[in-house]
Amino acid sequence: MSPTPDGVVVATTRGFVSVGRGGEEGPLRVGVGIPDFSWAIGSTDDLGVLVEAVAAWRERMPLDELRQRFEFLELDEFTDALERGEPTASQWSGLLSSDFHRGQWDLLRRIHADEVLRTFFPTISHGAVRLRVDPLDGASRQVLVAEVVSERYDVMQSGTKEAIWVEVPSDALITHLRAALK
Repeated sequence: MSPTPDGVVVATTRGFVSVGRGGEEGPLRVGVGIPDFSWAIGSTDDLGVLVEAVAAWRERMPLDELRQRFEFLELDEFTDALERGEPTASQWSGLLSSDFHRGQWDLLRRIHADEVLRTFFPTISHGAVRLRVDPLDGASRQVLVAEVVSERYDVMQSGTKEAIWVEVPSDALITHLRAALK
């Protein structure tokens, strides 16, 4: 268990569980996640029930049992995909259908069309698409891609000594990303 400014984080074999308060008087919020990607799964005012739910998550209680026993939990499609070991396909589906990420759809579709690149876990931050080799390892190889202007992209391979943005022309983007994630 690791304390944070917003609460505590408990590492589990299913990813991490975070617990925090929604304000001084707000309910206790619980979330789950993997490195650099988390989502809320419920809130309650009952500390005892919350502790039981976190323990059950950590002990790998099946999701159907968690849903029945802890009604305040909202375990969604992504949680199911994480449990099945398929978070990448679910994440691609969510991003490609989210109106919130409409501005990145062309780039997402282009990357997803490649049979190799679609196997990497995608997230979006500040308009850039991040592809990570291992969704459960925040230190695994990853790249950030942002469309600068039509037909030109900035790409940064994180985790290298010189993590700098490199401009890549459209016709070289897929080859460049594949090489960076090898």
